[in-house]
Amino acid sequence: MASGRNLIAPSRPPSPNFPRLSSPAATACSRSPSIVLRQVVWWPGCVRSKSPDYCYHGAFMPTRTAMGLRSPDGYQQLAVSYLQASKYRAFLSYHLLTLPFTSICEEGLMGMTLLPLFILLILICLCKSDDRLTPTKPLLPGDKLVSNNGIFALGFFSPENSSANSYVGIWYHDIPERTYVWVANRDNPIGSGLSGKLVLTNSSDLVLSDSKGRILWRTANNVTAGGDGAVALLLEGGNFAIQLQNFTQIWQSYDHPTDTILPGFKLWANYKTHTAVRIVAWKGSQDPSTGKFLLSRDPSTGLQILTWRGTSKYWRSGLWNGAEASDKNGYMWSQNVDDGETIYSTYNTGNSSSRRSHWKLDYTGDLMLRIWSGQSWVVLFKRPDDGCRQYGSCGPFGYCDMPTRECRCLDGFEPADGFSANFSRGCVRKEALTCRGYHFSALPGMKVPDEFVYVRSRSFEECTAECERNCSCTAYAYANLSSIVATGGPSRCLVWTGELVDLEKTGVLGGNLYLRLAGSPGHNRKSGVRVVLKISLPVISFLVILSCIYLVCICKLRGKQVNKESMKRPALEQFSTSQEVWDQNLELRSIRFEDIAAATNSFHDTNGTLENGKEVAVKRLSKGSEQGIEHFINEVVLIAKLQHKNLVRLLGCCIHEDEKLLIYEYLPNKSLDKFLFDTARKSVLNWTRRFNIIKGVARGLMYLHQDSRTTIIHRDLKPSNILLDVEMNPKISDFGMARIFGGNEQQESTRRVVGTYGYMSPEYAMEGIFSVKSDSYSFGILLLEIAWNLWADGKVRDFVDAAVTESYSLDEVSKCIHVGLLCVQDNSSARPHMSSVVSMLDSEAMPRAAPEQPVYFARINYESSEAMEDTENSANGVSLTALEGR
Repeated sequence: MASGRNLIAPSRPPSPNFPRLSSPAATACSRSPSIVLRQVVWWPGCVRSKSPDYCYHGAFMPTRTAMGLRSPDGYQQLAVSYLQASKYRAFLSYHLLTLPFTSICEEGLMGMTLLPLFILLILICLCKSDDRLTPTKPLLPGDKLVSNNGIFALGFFSPENSSANSYVGIWYHDIPERTYVWVANRDNPIGSGLSGKLVLTNSSDLVLSDSKGRILWRTANNVTAGGDGAVALLLEGGNFAIQLQNFTQIWQSYDHPTDTILPGFKLWANYKTHTAVRIVAWKGSQDPSTGKFLLSRDPSTGLQILTWRGTSKYWRSGLWNGAEASDKNGYMWSQNVDDGETIYSTYNTGNSSSRRSHWKLDYTGDLMLRIWSGQSWVVLFKRPDDGCRQYGSCGPFGYCDMPTRECRCLDGFEPADGFSANFSRGCVRKEALTCRGYHFSALPGMKVPDEFVYVRSRSFEECTAECERNCSCTAYAYANLSSIVATGGPSRCLVWTGELVDLEKTGVLGGNLYLRLAGSPGHNRKSGVRVVLKISLPVISFLVILSCIYLVCICKLRGKQVNKESMKRPALEQFSTSQEVWDQNLELRSIRFEDIAAATNSFHDTNGTLENGKEVAVKRLSKGSEQGIEHFINEVVLIAKLQHKNLVRLLGCCIHEDEKLLIYEYLPNKSLDKFLFDTARKSVLNWTRRFNIIKGVARGLMYLHQDSRTTIIHRDLKPSNILLDVEMNPKISDFGMARIFGGNEQQESTRRVVGTYGYMSPEYAMEGIFSVKSDSYSFGILLLEIAWNLWADGKVRDFVDAAVTESYSLDEVSKCIHVGLLCVQDNSSARPHMSSVVSMLDSEAMPRAAPEQPVYFARINYESSEAMEDTENSANGVSLTALEGR
């Protein structure tokens, strides 16, 4: 055996110290048929000379092999070298070789047949593999590149169950289950019956073309490489890169991934240029073309990872806190880095490089971390998994509770659909939020919501102040990143100014979210107390001064005639419970008294046409009535800023001496009572129109209670205050008795009950207590007189008005009765909010909650007009004749 690395002499290879054969076998050995081979490949370790026969011996898997064989010409040598460190190629180096096929040439080689060895050497030569392409060596079908560590291979492939198209891709080479991690021509496959060729051009451009010469994919490089040119390498991490002679990489597949993230890959986003690398799923399990799911870091901030389904967000990760994360079993670790312009994350397989793992965006939209167990891929992590982890599945202000995988509302909120478990519409505040009278509630362990404003380099107090100074701010979050090396800033302040969407309660993995709620906190920070004092003391002082001025003005103006400007503020000051101030910037037109008189034929008509051709309706309050002044100011303040299709539109107003007039849009069909209580006209209201009117009034009330700038209680909802336009769409009118609730008010009481008996809730009529549930009662009262017995006995058809002669849906009728009975329950807390009423009316399913039988029953007589003492009734043509207990 030869030892070490021996250089073969130019003239004759050194003769190993093999014994001369003297037996008869020697003669047979020397006379055996011989095969003369010439060297067919060169190895970089070979001595470059004119003769192809000089090469040193190298390691071979892993034993160094030098085999001497007897020939008539003397001892020649066969050397097989395979350098495992770089695996460039296996090769044969020889001078002249005579191989006996069956002769036994040495006692030490007794029993050895040289034919299998010869075949093995030929196979090694023919089945050579490489990890690089050069301009002189293209990749053809059947060829493949193998990475230096033998883990990855690159070549041509066709997906299973599909032989029509072929692609160039990278897959795991050392595991039996073919798993692809990158595809070059995913959207331009090589067609059926055609072959392909991958070539590295002299301009360092990788070009894939088919047998017809059509270019299917290329890297679009144009770099002239000196010396021996550029090479395309399949690196050990599965990255396919073009490298110049100075080891500079001018292109790599890591910058153009498909659906897989390998260890060492950087998932980056540049938050200054708003660009990011993208991972795009396959279209199907065996179709590598571009699918509908995409994953990337958020390009605007880089703080989170998003999965998109088309143009809609499908899943969102938690926000980066600047720390490294590792699996409890040590399978992987990830690190996030911020260099001041780009944020990127990378992951690895921990302490063992032998583990095969990757992140895969599946064609179903699932992001999975997979580990090779030896027999199959094992999923260690998947998002979104079952439950409520898809983006926004719990709606605005709702969060996914991870222990139970159920949607819940944040503290201070309740489901928008009331009794329903459907969270598609999320949650709504229990108390309206205002600029004054608020506090922040800390919610620990939360995956903070999406759509935030990222404010850098703020302390915790400064972050709090960012939210406090903005009335639209709904929450903020803070994280101290000072322990992490990141040039992007030592802290992170996030502020939200709208709805909070896609929240999770994750426990120890989450952070603190500071939610802005109405009302005073149970405990305030010192800074918060100082802010409250700075605001409240000047306000209190101003109110004291204003009260004094108010008293002086009242004394001077009492008994005197007032003009338009002198009536505005005293009247409003008398109505201080509305918590509104007269805003001279209201976009409300002031119309001259003379123009209104001329348009209405000196007020003989309730409607008329102004000079601009606009047809309007005029509401004229009684002269000299203190209640009229209060109602007038209240109605102007309320309606001027309310915009909803089911609320009457106020076009202008007029104050002339003791005349107070409101100018509304003209609605030709007048009020609802003109149809309901007129036997000749009620047939116009078919069931479709009636059902639309019911839903329209419900939506209008929901806007007043929940969606307007402040919570408004109408207090006088009845058919005469529901106007109908030309298409019979309802509009709520007459806000003279309405009241505004502050942010922390649930109900209020009064000693002066106003409204119309028969439509008042029991607690309001008897105790003067009113709330949003009072309007809910009024909404359902029209069904009360005849509904209970008929509905309980299943006689829904008997409930329908005889004037409704067309076909109608019994389910819709039954639903209306059901909702009406829910609204008129005596216990106000049992009545649904109007948002729940709208949801039940819009839903195809029947309401689940069963109404309780009323304790009180109001019998309405539309023919008499008996008034109650010590109360105020608005004119409606109806009055209460009896109030009985059941």
